[in-house]
Amino acid sequence: MAGLKTAADYHQQLRVLLPSGPAWDPERVPELESVLAGAAEVLARIDGRAQDLLYEMDPLTVSELVPDWERVMQLPDACIGPKAAFEDRRLAVRQRLMAVGSQQIAYYLELARGQGYPNPSVTEYQAPRFGRARFGRDHFGTWQVQFIWTLNTGGRQRLGRRWGASYWGERFGVNPGNALECLIRRSAPAHTRVRINYD
Repeated sequence: MAGLKTAADYHQQLRVLLPSGPAWDPERVPELESVLAGAAEVLARIDGRAQDLLYEMDPLTVSELVPDWERVMQLPDACIGPKAAFEDRRLAVRQRLMAVGSQQIAYYLELARGQGYPNPSVTEYQAPRFGRARFGRDHFGTWQVQFIWTLNTGGRQRLGRRWGASYWGERFGVNPGNALECLIRRSAPAHTRVRINYD
């Protein structure tokens, strides 16, 4: 760490800052060295903690203050639930801070990829309109179908609940897409309805 002073550095600095006179002469007052050494240890510890505080202010390097960052970022996420591993908790803080959100298809595809579905796609439906509809390309329905869209997961989750890929205590038989459905429905535009198609 650049600029971090050791106890020896502070000890030397305190020696230099001593006033002149026989009361401050280390040869005449040997106890003075013990006092300076103790003060130097405390100052070095405070300097180190000040450096740590700089790291704790940034979610990319946070370590001790992860619970405080989680409280501020409203984590654990209600959709995903608590995460056991410390690195996962720190990553969730970073992701929540950097999350922007969007109304574009790419955003929803990225949410699906983040939940372990490698090849998601979106199907949009259109109400039949004369002159705009194309046979074989457009998906039709009633007038209200234009507010419905489907997220196709594109196959199994990369890390589904199965032997060799699950952790101890994780329940088998639970829908692994619960978190995906919650995230997508929470982020979907308010006037739309989304369907999740698990291939």
